[in-house]
Amino acid sequence: MYVHGLGSASTVYHAHIAADPRLTFRRQLFVDLPGHGISDRPAHFGYSLEDHADALGAALDAAGVSGAELVGHSMGGAVAIVLAARRPDLVSRLVLTEANLDPNPAPTAGSSGIAAYTEEAFVDGGGFQAVLDRVGPLWAATMRLADPRALHRTALALVRGTEPTMRRLLMALPIDRTYLVGGIGDDLVDRAELVASGVRVEVVPNAGHNIMFDNPEAFIRAVVDGAAQ
Repeated sequence: MYVHGLGSASTVYHAHIAADPRLTFRRQLFVDLPGHGISDRPAHFGYSLEDHADALGAALDAAGVSGAELVGHSMGGAVAIVLAARRPDLVSRLVLTEANLDPNPAPTAGSSGIAAYTEEAFVDGGGFQAVLDRVGPLWAATMRLADPRALHRTALALVRGTEPTMRRLLMALPIDRTYLVGGIGDDLVDRAELVASGVRVEVVPNAGHNIMFDNPEAFIRAVVDGAAQ
């Protein structure tokens, strides 16, 4: 199952990966989290990482899947970690692409930039359009499809993180875990701690945050390696 990042959609970021012949023999599922892509936008949904994880778990239950291998990008990686901790029956393996592991990230145009607005200012005061203008055409192409209120609440939740943190949850999981970091601007903190806990950290050359676009061959190899046959 492929899980997208904040303001993204799974098919846009992962369909070309899933279409590779090394993966087409497997059942592959794409999910747009609530408020994103073509999924529902419930006004009273909390949009916390736990809420998103529960929604993801409900999708797997509905699909009759247990022991899934989750491929999560950025915020989607954080949601995948939370799901694995909450529903260990549903997750057998994690492949995380530059997943958020810690609360209070450095200021960027992404989650921290969105969370800097009040909900009212983001939804009705021009904040949403200002962020779309800042993030560039690739990200804006999917972010514009997200519900602004859902996007803001999700960004706040991502900045807030979980307790224990996503990092601590990941380190405690007893399953196969791969963490991919782009070699361009590699700033993964506490790498040795992750490795000591059994997380396989792979630095992907010639890639930034969107490894699946920058170096798809390396990305596919990481998904295929260790996959259940």
